[in-house]
Amino acid sequence: MSRTVYVNGRYVPESEASVSVFDRGFLFADGIYEVTAVLNGRLVDFEGHVARLHRSLNELNMHLSLNDNALRDIHRQLIDKNGLQEGLVYLQVTRGVADRDFAYPDAQTPATLVAFTQQKSIIDSPLAERGLKVISLPDMRWGRRDIKTVQLLYPSMAKMEAKKRGADDAWLVDSGLVTEGSSSNAWIVDHDNTLITRELSRSLLHGITRRTIMQLAQQHDMKVEERGFTIKEAQNAREAFMTSATSLVYPVVSIDQRSIGEGQPGEIARALRRLYIETSLQVLDAQKQT
Repeated sequence: MSRTVYVNGRYVPESEASVSVFDRGFLFADGIYEVTAVLNGRLVDFEGHVARLHRSLNELNMHLSLNDNALRDIHRQLIDKNGLQEGLVYLQVTRGVADRDFAYPDAQTPATLVAFTQQKSIIDSPLAERGLKVISLPDMRWGRRDIKTVQLLYPSMAKMEAKKRGADDAWLVDSGLVTEGSSSNAWIVDHDNTLITRELSRSLLHGITRRTIMQLAQQHDMKVEERGFTIKEAQNAREAFMTSATSLVYPVVSIDQRSIGEGQPGEIARALRRLYIETSLQVLDAQKQT
């Protein structure tokens, strides 16, 4: 069955969804995006995703006329029109349509806004059960990785290189330290059970799931340390895992063909995944009742 897609104020069948060939997202990757998870037909951490959307817009001097309530309504209507119970809503904003020129068009040029749903099994995930194998690669992305742009060619290349080597994903390394995964934040657990993840900067995306996991860990008296770590430290860690909106928490069981711990999903990663799911569902149930 064809999905209903949102394109610049209209809900249309996906076969009719299109944007101009002169759109700057197409010509220059001059656009940003957000992906919000959906559980039980409701949005997870939506406020965080919208806040990050505004941050990306501001950093790129882009303008969007819709307010947060309108953005939420678009998401909810897409969920309803597509009968989505579990999966994601993808939202993309570009600088709009203009004749090809490296200079930005006039600031009054209307932004292009598209959004669509995608079904995905988030809670019951085979990858979460078996754990991921990752490889390490040089981080060759542009310097503003904190802006969630649609410039995703190198992360795609990294994922394909991982698959070529029989792995699931890649962790990217800059100046000897892991920045993040190709589409996730990277974590390790040391032998004192301290959770370690890279401190926020322009070098990595300020993950919404990362933030929630940090909050949950601290609420449950787990120590969190924000700093860089090397691949060697990760290989020698007690556990490793990654976080993102649609994977939630995925244990990592090997890095560059070297097993982490016993080579099985670690107890702490599994506990954090359960905690995140349980807490999210409780929050969604509470919202539904208000």
